[in-house]
Amino acid sequence: MPIRVMIVDDSSSARTALSRLLSADPGILVCGLAGDPFEAAAQMRGDLPDVLLLDLALPRMDGLTFLRRIMAQHPLPVVICSSFTAAGSANALRALESGAAEVIAKPTLGNAEEWAEAQVLLCDAVHAAASTNPRRKTRPPRQGTEPGPKLSADVILPHLPPNPKAGPPQGQVIAIGASTGGTEALVQVLSGLPAGLPPILVVQHMPEHFTRTFAQRLDGLTPIAVAEAQSGDRPRPGQAFIAPGNNHLLLRRSGAGYVLDVVRGPQVARHRPSVDVLFRSVAQASGNKALGIVLTGMGDDGARGLMEMRAAGARTFVQDEASSVVFGMPKEALACGGADSAVPIKRVATEIRRWVDEIAWHPAGKGRVRPA
Repeated sequence: MPIRVMIVDDSSSARTALSRLLSADPGILVCGLAGDPFEAAAQMRGDLPDVLLLDLALPRMDGLTFLRRIMAQHPLPVVICSSFTAAGSANALRALESGAAEVIAKPTLGNAEEWAEAQVLLCDAVHAAASTNPRRKTRPPRQGTEPGPKLSADVILPHLPPNPKAGPPQGQVIAIGASTGGTEALVQVLSGLPAGLPPILVVQHMPEHFTRTFAQRLDGLTPIAVAEAQSGDRPRPGQAFIAPGNNHLLLRRSGAGYVLDVVRGPQVARHRPSVDVLFRSVAQASGNKALGIVLTGMGDDGARGLMEMRAAGARTFVQDEASSVVFGMPKEALACGGADSAVPIKRVATEIRRWVDEIAWHPAGKGRVRPA
């Protein structure tokens, strides 16, 4: 059975465009269109959709209030699809805290490339949200939502063999990738870590302008200094950097330390930022002085990159299925050999601290120690 989606947006042109984008996927059926929450509620009285695609700026009742009422009365997977100003980003974070499954930016459709990217992003978000719905036991096969080849990290950063003249890595680095469900998972992980750990680099699939608000939220909730990454930043212990939405984040060596690069480029593994891009750069820059972690999320972004980190000598593991909102990314990382261990989200911070203690006692970083 296809995933039945209702679109709630006050713009008739937006409803039409979103409907066209979703209808390109035979696994998705647009079952309703509404211009405001009251109209949506009237349609939903007779038949609940599998997924609700919801704007935040709506007449008669704002989308955040409507979301909270849905979750209190008839919980179902909700994808927030909205434009993100500073105020909009704060409301989007509140939406995730209130139970929204995913947050994406309302697409711009100025050319064929933007249309194709929007189609993949939107359909992926709906599939990810539907997989969190206990009423849907299986997810329909994906067809027709992936125009063109799925690009690898090669388009951003060549896969280079180790350079024996480069010398040993300059310091420890922790790299984390996440998607659906990752915002709350990252709060749990980072709030369980003490200050002074090696620098942490994070790719969380998020819209542009939203990542800065998310970084500010994490900065206020954790003992670690968290910021949205900028080109030229030099990561140091006690810091965490979030990849900016719609940009890739890379780590490279610079003198006795590291420096960050933020680049646009094409989507990799259907995402920008891409976990694969970050992980490849960390594998090349940090080798066996790195720790790589894949948390909850839909798709396979990060699987190949984690495998490359492991091959370079890094310690790697993933979040387990029971604690993942969507077990797509961790499952793919396990399947390809990027990691052979999975731990509950409540133990991820403990495993990070354990790795830091081990690397302190064994600064040469020889070999890998798997999580217990």
